[in-house]
Amino acid sequence: MAKILVTGGAGFIGSHTVDRLIEEGNEVVVIDNLSTGFLKNLNEKSIFFNVDIRDRKRLKEIFEKYKFDFVFHFAAQINVRKGEEDPFFDVDVNVFGLLNLLEELKKNPPKKIIFSSTGGVMYGMPDIYPTPESVEPFPTCIYAISKLTCEKLLYAYWKNYDINFVALRYGNVYGPRQNYLSEAGVIAIFISRIIESKECVIFGDGEQTRDFIYVDDVVDVNMLFMKNELNGIFNIGTGVETTVNRIFDIIKENIKMDCKKVYGPPKKGEPRRSCLSIEKVKNLTGWFPKYSIEEGIKKTIEWFLSQNQ
Repeated sequence: MAKILVTGGAGFIGSHTVDRLIEEGNEVVVIDNLSTGFLKNLNEKSIFFNVDIRDRKRLKEIFEKYKFDFVFHFAAQINVRKGEEDPFFDVDVNVFGLLNLLEELKKNPPKKIIFSSTGGVMYGMPDIYPTPESVEPFPTCIYAISKLTCEKLLYAYWKNYDINFVALRYGNVYGPRQNYLSEAGVIAIFISRIIESKECVIFGDGEQTRDFIYVDDVVDVNMLFMKNELNGIFNIGTGVETTVNRIFDIIKENIKMDCKKVYGPPKKGEPRRSCLSIEKVKNLTGWFPKYSIEEGIKKTIEWFLSQNQ
């Protein structure tokens, strides 16, 4: 049995990962300030601390009490638009939050830290699609810049303090428990608004593409990287581009409720296209996503409908 820290473990991806870790017999400590996570997401078998990762004093107390075998770091400012509105907050949470963790971890290095990075906006506007990790990132939004800075910090602490790491550049993750109020997941937002018979706002013409990946596929690869000895940066997606217009159509076809879409101005900092090459992770681990966009959306809708009964 491993002792594992999960920051952001009451959030979307974090809570699903906590569930899997506990299912496999691990002892899990969760740190979450509940700014975007929810107590209802918490696994009752986890040990929970309502702590902000920027609180160095409280972090020090936790690390003095526990020596962790592995760390999953999901706690973050996750909203691209929020990052543009308040870049100081974005950098404070994402960069300094990770730095606080690393300073504690270097005293008792874990076997590995698994870091939740971004692939959806990391590469900016590259010339290659699907985009491999070999393409140098030139992000155009503060959120992605802060995540890239975190990757550089992880590399430095790996080289200087032997803290093994993987930075997983997720595509656009979706699925049950996604917080549609955070404006960070278009699928969750559209589903909730269609269920409530509200109009859906599409920023731009809706032909912008994203690489959408279902949360269960992400949890599978999270566990895989905890158990292997690989270090470094990996794209985690499907290698398939889907337009926002297509997402709306799939959801509306499944819910079969009357809802209209309206178009608004495009948002600054968000790329026109995003699609991740997953050849590196497939070649080195054999992992590949199980769920198509149609299957994943159907399962997500079922969950949202169950919450409204």
